[in-house]
Amino acid sequence: MAMQGVIGSAPGGSKSEVSGLSSRRVCKQPPGAVVLGGDFNGLAIVRSLGRCGVPVCVIDDESSIACASRYTTHAVKVPSLRDDAEVVDAVLRVGRRLGLDGWILYPTRDEIVAALSRQRTILERQFVVSTPTWGCIRWAWDKRNTYRRAVERGIPVPGTWIPREVGELARLPISYPVAIKPAIKEHFIYHTKAKAWRADDLPQLEAKFEEARALLGEGETMVQEYIPGDGRHQFAFCSFFKDSRSLGTMVVRRRRQHPPEFGRASTYVETVDLPELESMSVEFLRSIDFYGLAELEYKRDPRDGVLKLLDFNARCWGYHSLGARAGVDFPALLFEDLAGRTPRERRAAIGVRWVRLVTDLPTGALEIARRRLSVRGYLRTLADANVESVFSCDDPLPGLLELALVPYLVRKRGY
Repeated sequence: MAMQGVIGSAPGGSKSEVSGLSSRRVCKQPPGAVVLGGDFNGLAIVRSLGRCGVPVCVIDDESSIACASRYTTHAVKVPSLRDDAEVVDAVLRVGRRLGLDGWILYPTRDEIVAALSRQRTILERQFVVSTPTWGCIRWAWDKRNTYRRAVERGIPVPGTWIPREVGELARLPISYPVAIKPAIKEHFIYHTKAKAWRADDLPQLEAKFEEARALLGEGETMVQEYIPGDGRHQFAFCSFFKDSRSLGTMVVRRRRQHPPEFGRASTYVETVDLPELESMSVEFLRSIDFYGLAELEYKRDPRDGVLKLLDFNARCWGYHSLGARAGVDFPALLFEDLAGRTPRERRAAIGVRWVRLVTDLPTGALEIARRRLSVRGYLRTLADANVESVFSCDDPLPGLLELALVPYLVRKRGY
C-alpha cells in the first residue's frame, strides 16, 4: 500500500469526537504542574514553570536529571510509565499521596501522551490534562494517520509503502537506499534504540523488514523513500496552537541530530524564517482541530526542493527551551492558557541557537571525521550557541548529574 497518491481518511467519528478542545478543562487557579519524565525535555519544563513561581512535581521511571533541579518541588520514581495502566496508576497514586488536586499534567514521551489522552476521563477527576483528546492525538501517534492526513491537505510527504509480506518488497516502485520505519515508533524504539533503519539493496531490505515486523504489530512496518542531505535540509515548526491559530510560533533549522542519519533527537538547532513551512503546518493542525503544544518535522528534498513532512510530535519536544530564549516560552504559554488567561500571540526571534553538548560533541566529532565539517566550523557553531539544553548558572546541579549519568544513558538508550 503506497502512502503517496490516493489515501483514504483515517477511521474516526464526527468533528466533535476529533476535536482537541472538546473536553479541555480550564482551571482558574492551577496549584502546580506534574511533569511526566525528567530527562532534559522535562527539566526544561520544570525550569520554565519554576521560574514563574509554579510548584512542580516530577514523576519518572528512569534515573533523571530533573530531580536535581532547584525548581523541582517533588520528585517521585515509579516502576514504569510505558503503558496506559501504569501511567494512570502512578499519576493517581502520587497525586493522592502528595495532594496534587488541580495540577496540570505535562507529558514528555509519546506513550505518556497517548495514555493521558486515552485515559483523560479518569485523570480529570483530579488533574488538568493538557493533552488533547484521542480523536486528535491519533493523528500524531500513528504515522500512517499522519501521512494520510498530510496528503489529504496537500502537504508533501516522502513516498511511503506498507507491505504486508516480505514477498511484496521486490515489487515496490522504490529506489535505494530506503528507510524502514515503524508506524508507531514507541513499539520499535525501546527494542532497537533507533528511530529507523537504512537498507541499501533488496536483500538488506528483506532482512531488515523481517526483523522489524517481528517487533511490530501487523501492518506497522513502513518502507519509506530516503531523503538525502544533512542538517541544512532539516526544519521544524513549533507551536502553541489554539482555536485554529498559532499563538506561540517558532520555526527552526535542525542543523545536527544524534544519530546523524536517523536522529532520535536534535543536538544543534537555530531559529529561522520559513513562511512556506509555517503555512503547511498551520493547515495540518487546523485540519485536526489541534490544541496544545506541537512540533512538526520536515526535510527539504535537495532533489526537487520540496519540503516533506516526516514527523509530528503532540507534546513538548527536546529543544523547546530554545523558545524561552527566543521569546516564546511554550510550557508557560500552555500553563497560562489552562489557567484561563489566554496568552497574547508571540513569535520567536530569528538567529537564536540551542545546543545539547552531551550528544552534540560526539555528533560533531563524527561529522569532522567524515570531512563534512571542519574543526574551526564546528567550534564556531558552539561559540554562537545561546542556550545549552541542561547547563544553567542558576540551576547547576542537573548539568553535573547528567555528566555522571552518561554511562547509564548509553546503556539505557544508546546515547
